[in-house]
Amino acid sequence: MQMIHQPIHLSEADHLAVSSAVAAAEAQSAGEIVTIIAGESNSFHDVALLWSALVAFLALTVLTLFPGFYLAKIDWLMGNWASEWSAQHVLALGLFAATAKFLAMWLLLLWKPLRLALVPAPLKHARVRDRAVRYFKVGAERRTHGRTGILIYLSLAEHRAEIVADVAIAEKVAPEVWGDAMAALIAEIRAGRPGAGMVAAVEQVGAVLAQHFPRADDDKNELPDRLIEL
Repeated sequence: MQMIHQPIHLSEADHLAVSSAVAAAEAQSAGEIVTIIAGESNSFHDVALLWSALVAFLALTVLTLFPGFYLAKIDWLMGNWASEWSAQHVLALGLFAATAKFLAMWLLLLWKPLRLALVPAPLKHARVRDRAVRYFKVGAERRTHGRTGILIYLSLAEHRAEIVADVAIAEKVAPEVWGDAMAALIAEIRAGRPGAGMVAAVEQVGAVLAQHFPRADDDKNELPDRLIEL
């Protein structure tokens, strides 16, 4: 059995359960399963930047459409001591309002739950998928004799999971076949049991691999069984 590193997101018992599930699945097939759990796949700071810019633009737009209303409010706050507003004054006010709105929104979006809530679902999916493919290329692609490596990737912050298979598996197994594994994984994640979800996904993936890639007598364990946390 592979050495288990100190867990970050999961307990040692979860690590052992996942490693055992991988070993059991690989005992029935020629497939090599790699499991990765990441705290997040992307910081989405660019999304925060876009939202902040949008809020700043809206502030400028409102000031442009209703200048009299806001200038009267400022005069009232200043005790009606203000002189007539020149174009330079209005421009300075607009720049100040836009900057203030931008910074306020940026500070709000430093809170990760709010930032993630404002990320469009398709963008979350795309970036989690991209990160999963990158890890697969580094850790599993072309690293097995029969090109039978497969990655089960879970990103906790985004509540997204991906399954990425090497070419030999992809040629025989359609992507939708992994639906049961994904459903089992997501169901356990929503219940607050990511370790159990990973075990369930490994079992479902193992069953598919055993059907299409039965284990031969000379098969060797080419990739580590342990759960990787990032």
